[in-house]
Amino acid sequence: MKMIIGGEAVDASDGTAIPVVNPATGKIIDTIPSATEGDVHIAVEKAKQGQKIWARVPAHERGDILLRFVALVEENREKLARMLSDETGKTITEARAEIANIPISFRSFVEKAKHLYGEVIPNGLEKNQERHVLLTVREPVGVVACVIPFNFPCDLFDQKVAPALLAGNAAIVKPSTDNPLTLCMLVELLVKAGVPGGAIQILTGRGFLVGNWLCRHPGVHAITFTGSTEVGIETYKNAAGHLAHAALELGGNDAFIVWKDADLALAVEETIWGRMYNTGQVCCASKRFLIHSSLKEAYTKRLVERIKKIRPGDPADDTAQLGCLINEKAAMDVERQVKLTVSQGGRIILGGKRSGAFYEPTVITDVPKTADVARDMEIFGPVVPIISFDTLEEAVEIANASRFGLCGCIFTADIKTAWKTAAQLECGGVIINGASFFRSFEMPFGGYKYSGIGTEGVMSSFDEVTRTKTIVLKNIV
Repeated sequence: MKMIIGGEAVDASDGTAIPVVNPATGKIIDTIPSATEGDVHIAVEKAKQGQKIWARVPAHERGDILLRFVALVEENREKLARMLSDETGKTITEARAEIANIPISFRSFVEKAKHLYGEVIPNGLEKNQERHVLLTVREPVGVVACVIPFNFPCDLFDQKVAPALLAGNAAIVKPSTDNPLTLCMLVELLVKAGVPGGAIQILTGRGFLVGNWLCRHPGVHAITFTGSTEVGIETYKNAAGHLAHAALELGGNDAFIVWKDADLALAVEETIWGRMYNTGQVCCASKRFLIHSSLKEAYTKRLVERIKKIRPGDPADDTAQLGCLINEKAAMDVERQVKLTVSQGGRIILGGKRSGAFYEPTVITDVPKTADVARDMEIFGPVVPIISFDTLEEAVEIANASRFGLCGCIFTADIKTAWKTAAQLECGGVIINGASFFRSFEMPFGGYKYSGIGTEGVMSSFDEVTRTKTIVLKNIV
């Protein structure tokens, strides 16, 4: 598959290509170009030109074009889902759900874009301003780099590309090298729908090369990035070099708190949903399971019984309920982290084995609150480390001890306990009686501390990709 630069499908200028491998089978699906620094420069220059053309298109017409894109996605939904499953290793059921999110999200962003009103500051509100009226308007920031990770490429394409384009920006997509093919197909469909070639492009290649070249290019005016905290910090430094705006959604180690009056059956089901989905490769997945000591034994027993009912298998099989990780290295990282947790006092009571890119659903009990996983070690896989606590203050203390602060959750029958805990947790979102793996397109989503800067969502994304201009009508009154 090729990159899209200036509306054309192109190879890298030096002809270098990278294979894309199905992590479940180990077979090569396709190849992608490995963009050169010169290719990146050409794309940015094309974006600067295309953005000026696209910004002159009325907002309602931009919306119509993106709705044509939605129609094309719906025509090709099974093809897109199959590609997403093949290159990512997520089950075909989950892949279909992610493709089905594209129409939901794009339609929502289109609706919001038609209501980006300015404001009026009337005359006389301030001394010596009796004769002047001030108006504000929102304008596109310019060229937006959309850096997208492997775990939910289409969902995050929606969150970044839709608002960027609808606000009149040019968007340059940088997908993960592991699974860029579905996003290449989506960019092709945007061009087919009528987005000018320079206004939407996609560059492929290694992130430490292509991503860095793109994010530090002076022609890029804003960066919206989702990925690891370490790479996010590097991206922030790249943005600072030319004062580009940056919105960063980074890592998390979300606490899942089960208080003594919780609905245990609900907590177990939400553990399955919130930890096993996408084989645990979710930034806002619950990753530290803080269970009141009075419920620990019962919760653990029920959880093990429930996990044993999950059907792992070939992601392409309609009956599979758990796929594989993005690659074998990722599974080896999980394997290493589990061994470390055991060496620090944890005890495996289910799973703990790896086969290629597949890693078994794993439950580790008796994890001490001093273990790495209880604080800052984010396990990106289907692993449930259980940490017991006695008081709510202790649970909150453990939860807040992490450098991360993406999301969290509390299970309790008492609304006062729920509200008190939500107020005390140092994170960007708190779910009551549900796993932290919750994200609607409407809500603002982002983290505290090392989990990011800024938020995404229909409510807030346009703030990240627009600028406010004030127009003064002096002596108009």
